[in-house]
Amino acid sequence: MPATPDSGTAPRTPVAAAPETLLGFDFGLKKIGVALGNTLTGQARPLCILRPVTRQQRFEQVAGLLQAWQPERVIVGLPLTLTGDEQPASAHSRRFARQLEGRFRVPVELVDERGSSLEAQHILGTHADDDAVAAAVILQRWLDRAC
Repeated sequence: MPATPDSGTAPRTPVAAAPETLLGFDFGLKKIGVALGNTLTGQARPLCILRPVTRQQRFEQVAGLLQAWQPERVIVGLPLTLTGDEQPASAHSRRFARQLEGRFRVPVELVDERGSSLEAQHILGTHADDDAVAAAVILQRWLDRAC
């Protein structure tokens, strides 16, 4: 009797993807919240807030983070209206994401960031400097979907 492709072999176990280090960004024209996470733990945490004055400083600071953490993927928050429509800030975030891909050759994914600042303020109990926590909220949303 001829062997079938599955006869005499044990079922194959899917190979788990290698853990990925991730950076998350809550992009703003004046401040950029940054978070760090990984797919092994499925957790994100606030990292820092960038306050570049010029476009050149923005990309120098981002380059430093990418060099230090060597992420396999970057997540950028996409600001949408309450109804899910694009708004002027959406175009800024999309442009930032494209620039990251083009300049640094890192895969970038956009994640709906609606309510992330409010959630960050709730976590902190204050409105001050919530950008890094908002970035962690955005990155955690991606991790919750992906892991």
